[in-house]
Amino acid sequence: MSVLKKGLSGEPVKILQTKLGVPADGRFGPKTEEALEAYQKQNGLKADGIAGPDTFAALGLYELVLLKVGTSGETVKKLQSALGIAADGKFGAGTQKAVKDYQASKGLEADGFAGPATLAKLALFAEITPAVIEKAQITPEAAKEAGVTEASAAGEAPSRSIWATIKSFFN
Repeated sequence: MSVLKKGLSGEPVKILQTKLGVPADGRFGPKTEEALEAYQKQNGLKADGIAGPDTFAALGLYELVLLKVGTSGETVKKLQSALGIAADGKFGAGTQKAVKDYQASKGLEADGFAGPATLAKLALFAEITPAVIEKAQITPEAAKEAGVTEASAAGEAPSRSIWATIKSFFN
């Protein structure tokens, strides 16, 4: 998961809610969606009530930027340009391979996810500092509390990422 939308809950939702100035209960419901749509509209973003990498960057929430296969938008274009590949704004298999190759060449974990650590190495955003990278990590205690294991986080987000805490509250 690299987007936040209605029906999700977890630490990234709390961070978004705090930034939007709505009650930070960690559950993405109608009030969060409404506040997000208003922010998006006011800032020239696609006003769909879904927070993705472009919205996170506009909000200054760089710790929530996580680019992966299926992600699209201006932030992906910036990544692709920085990697020296065709910049179509769609994170597909070719972008994933370029990210893995870059990560391996820079001594990063070559997982194909472009989160704050990879984006910082690429100097994609000056705002991504070591403190931002640390905020993007989940502590072992928080992981245990959220019930995150390597297996439960596989395929969605690296288990060390704050994104691994996302759950759906519509079951």
